[in-house]
Amino acid sequence: MAQLTARPYPPGRYPLIVVGTGPGGLQLSYALRRLGIGHAVLSADDQPGGMFLRYPLFQRLNTWSKPHAPADPRTHPYAWFDWNSLVADEPAHRSLVLEFMDGVSYFPARAEMAAGLGAFAARAGVDARYGVRWERTRRTDDGFVLETSDGEYHAPVLVFAVGMAEPWKPAIPGMEHVPHYVQVEPARTYAGQRVFIVGKRNSGFEVADALLPWARQIILGSPRPPVLSVFAAGAGVRAKYIVPYEDYVLGGGVWILDAAIERVERFADGWRVHTQGRKTGARTVEVDRVIAATGFAVPLGDLPQLGVATFTQGRLPRMTHFWESATVPGIYFAGTITQGAPGMRKYGYPGNSAAVGGFRHNARVLAAHLARHRFGLRLPRPRLAPHDVVPYLLAQATRAPELLNQRGYLARVVAFDPAEGITDEGIVPLAWFVDTDGPPAVAMAVEVESSNEHHPVVYLRQGGSVAEHVLPGGPLPDFEGSEHRRALAAVLGGVL
Repeated sequence: MAQLTARPYPPGRYPLIVVGTGPGGLQLSYALRRLGIGHAVLSADDQPGGMFLRYPLFQRLNTWSKPHAPADPRTHPYAWFDWNSLVADEPAHRSLVLEFMDGVSYFPARAEMAAGLGAFAARAGVDARYGVRWERTRRTDDGFVLETSDGEYHAPVLVFAVGMAEPWKPAIPGMEHVPHYVQVEPARTYAGQRVFIVGKRNSGFEVADALLPWARQIILGSPRPPVLSVFAAGAGVRAKYIVPYEDYVLGGGVWILDAAIERVERFADGWRVHTQGRKTGARTVEVDRVIAATGFAVPLGDLPQLGVATFTQGRLPRMTHFWESATVPGIYFAGTITQGAPGMRKYGYPGNSAAVGGFRHNARVLAAHLARHRFGLRLPRPRLAPHDVVPYLLAQATRAPELLNQRGYLARVVAFDPAEGITDEGIVPLAWFVDTDGPPAVAMAVEVESSNEHHPVVYLRQGGSVAEHVLPGGPLPDFEGSEHRRALAAVLGGVL
């Protein structure tokens, strides 16, 4: 563990600086190292792990790592079944979270996740300067200066992988006095009490699930009904947390209120929550405790003053398809922040970039993009024989975790250039491919519609336009049979 306790990267000038050592920063640094791009990694924490050193509050993650799965844990396709471990080229560095799981659940505990991330950093040689605080940022003629607690760092490219780590509450009168999710006490302290939880996303249902054995009544309130992942292709409240919803449906004492929270006020013996709903009208609820499970924002520091544009009430930076600030070139983002580039949102579903299972792939794509476009490196573009293109793309749709974890968001691209032949261009954001001109090429993605059927979807760029072709689907991603070979060959007949 020496590389984790030493303090490398003293103040000075670097080609690139990564801020943050959560899973996003670790994955990006790993990928940059493998591409030979020199960089520094800075972290305010004293060890790797990021948010998983502190959250989720009630220990168990809501994303799985399956000890026994259809793929070997030391192979790349296994990442589809392990949404928590970081991805690596070396088999020995894959699926490391599994090593620390006790077998009680296929949802790792927080400490197990943190241990897996620490093992990845140690074994893959991802070092960082820990215990250094980023304090201010300024622009120079040749890039940026980070002012830190250790001194000044200079670089032409900055990547912030600082997570959605800043507690956020909406501007509702009285909400400033309500404890946030991060201030929730041990569950038994709510015994026999009526509790109002503001918010119906994962953190709200996580708290409700933990309080079910203790609270006398639980009310979850916000303007919109909850979105459950089982009905929204994974985008919504994860099934691990929906026992409170079942309790509500069965009349067990949980109350789900679809109403705006107009104000919250404290009185001698508790709280009054004033709500207004389309169906419920004006309603005041008196409870013993109120919890604001209203989410988080990116701790952007002074970046907005530097010109970094934001949206969603300042909670996320606006960014390009390759996760660069839309308004300040040279500033990029990694990790869960990359959900700020939502992709095409086919069937209304965003990518999986809010979770490790999705953004770990974004980090590798970002590293390759930086290598090509910021550092002028020529990365390998393997050539394919014409007869190999169809089986290769269908194998990608069936087994590539980048396409399965990031359905409808990332795609494998093969280009057809008369001068260079047929080349594998790697994994790219699908929205970028669709929006970009170029030589004839095909992008293979996997998408899932409201029926939960998976489909290989082919985007063929030819003659200045992009045509979408949806291949036959099914409940499982198994697309290598004769039906799919014939269908894809027909789509590509004009370019092969």
